[in-house]
Amino acid sequence: MNDVLTKQLARINLYALISRIMMKEVDEDFMEKFESDEMILSFFPNYQEWEKPKELSKKKLLEYFLNVDFTNLFVLHLIPYESFYLREDQMLETGGANPVIQIYNQYDFRVQLDKARAVSPDHIGIELEFMYMLAESEYKALKNSDEKAACEIAKIERDFLRDHLLQWAPMFLQNIKAEAATPFYYDAASLTLEFMLNDYEYLNELIVNEGCNYTL
Repeated sequence: MNDVLTKQLARINLYALISRIMMKEVDEDFMEKFESDEMILSFFPNYQEWEKPKELSKKKLLEYFLNVDFTNLFVLHLIPYESFYLREDQMLETGGANPVIQIYNQYDFRVQLDKARAVSPDHIGIELEFMYMLAESEYKALKNSDEKAACEIAKIERDFLRDHLLQWAPMFLQNIKAEAATPFYYDAASLTLEFMLNDYEYLNELIVNEGCNYTL
C-alpha cells in the first residue's frame, strides 16, 4: 500500500503544480519554491538552460518575462476555456449552464474565479484544480483503507479527463508551446500535456471490470 500512496502523492503534487501555473501568474514565493525543488525542475529542462533566471532577480524575471508571457498566452492571444473549443459558436459559457459547473456541484467543488485569472469555470487551471481535489480525495480514501471509495473517485477522474480535459486541452497546450515566449511556459505546457495523457492511461489500467486493482 505504501507504493500506492506514494504514487497518489506524486499525482496530487503534479496536479497542484500544473493547476497553479495555469491558473494565474506565478509570484516570487512560487519561484523560490520552484527553483529549490530539484524534482520539479527536472520537468523543466528548457527552463534550466535559460540564462535569464541566472542574470535577473526574481522580481525582474517575473516583471519582464514570465508575467508578460502569461498575459499574452492566457489572457490576450489564446483562450484557455473548454467551451471555446467545444461549442460550435466558440462562445464562452460563463453561466450555470456550463457542463462542468454541474460536475463541480455534484462533488462539492467550489470555483473561486476571483482567485484565478478566469471568467468561466471551464478554464484549464480550474479543471486541473478539480483533478487535484479528486486525487487528494482518492488518497485520503486509500489512507483509510477504503479502496471501494477510492475506486469510485478514480472513475470520476478518468471520466473527467476523457470527457472534458482531453477533449480540448491538448489543442490549447500545443498552442501554448507554439506561442510561448519563455521556456517556463513551454515546459509547463509540455509537462501538463504529457502528464494528463499518462494519467489517463494509468487510470484506465487501474480500473478493471468496474473495480480497481491498486496492486498494479
